[in-house]
Amino acid sequence: MPDIHDESGFEPHPKPGVDHLDYAGEQGRVVEEDTLIEPDPAKREEARSLWGHAWRDLRTRPIFLISVVLILLLVIMAIFPWAFTDTNPRASDLVNDYLKRPDWTDFFGAGWFGYDGQGRSIYARVIYGARASITVGICVTALVTLLGGLTGMLAGYFGGAVDAVISRITDIFFGIPLLLGALVLLGAFSARTVWSVVIALAVLGWTQIARVMRGAVLTVKQADYVMAGKALGAGTGRLMLRHILPNAVAPVIVVATIALGGYIAVEATLSFLGIGLQEPTISWGIDISSAQKVIRTAPYVMFFPAAALSITVLAFIMLGDAVRDALDPKLR
Repeated sequence: MPDIHDESGFEPHPKPGVDHLDYAGEQGRVVEEDTLIEPDPAKREEARSLWGHAWRDLRTRPIFLISVVLILLLVIMAIFPWAFTDTNPRASDLVNDYLKRPDWTDFFGAGWFGYDGQGRSIYARVIYGARASITVGICVTALVTLLGGLTGMLAGYFGGAVDAVISRITDIFFGIPLLLGALVLLGAFSARTVWSVVIALAVLGWTQIARVMRGAVLTVKQADYVMAGKALGAGTGRLMLRHILPNAVAPVIVVATIALGGYIAVEATLSFLGIGLQEPTISWGIDISSAQKVIRTAPYVMFFPAAALSITVLAFIMLGDAVRDALDPKLR
């Protein structure tokens, strides 16, 4: 057995006056500093962010890219319709009636999709009809998100009597069918324009956003960082805007994006029934309604505005589905 008191093999400490364990620790720190590179704080923060993860996930989803391309095309079409056609969509020429078949060789021309029962270019009306649908969809979504988000946040944050009153009001409006309620409200307007349809749908459509926001706020306000903010004396406004809202808005964005396509479909339905938009406003719903008279002899008169409506609604629903999958950690 070796003698533990034998110091013949002992090597002097490379740094006299420094404890051996301290020296080893210093060596370890030197190695760590030489071999490890501190990541950029901005990149580290982005990696921890829900929105950073969501954006990186969305960029790899074909459904998101396709929907974004379609929506951008529709928005450009709504803002600059004259860039797609130089034909007046309200000009009637009875020489070109609905029995005149579409001229598939006349690309982007007046007769490309044929003519409707009044001799108007279907292609031009499809292009100009995007403005009313996109305007209604975006404006209604913005209003219901603002109104529903505000009421839901107040109900979820304050709770108690405030929550009870807001929840009962929300239940009353939630019990009114959107389409039926819009029919009743629009009957009170003498002139049914885009803005009257927006007001009618916004008054009745905020309840779903309010419920989603309330549930998200109830979850977020129990988080440690909110409790810490309260303990440090942060005001109600600062807590709601700086801490609760950014972390509770994700499900609201998902619901609002999907609902946008639904509002466009509701506007077309109201116009189809004759209660929504009226002439001289150009709407896909109006064109679909007028095409009923000639659907047997000229089905293409209804097909093109209906196809444009379907593609628009589908694009926003696809976008909402992609955003939902990206923002929900359980679906990654």
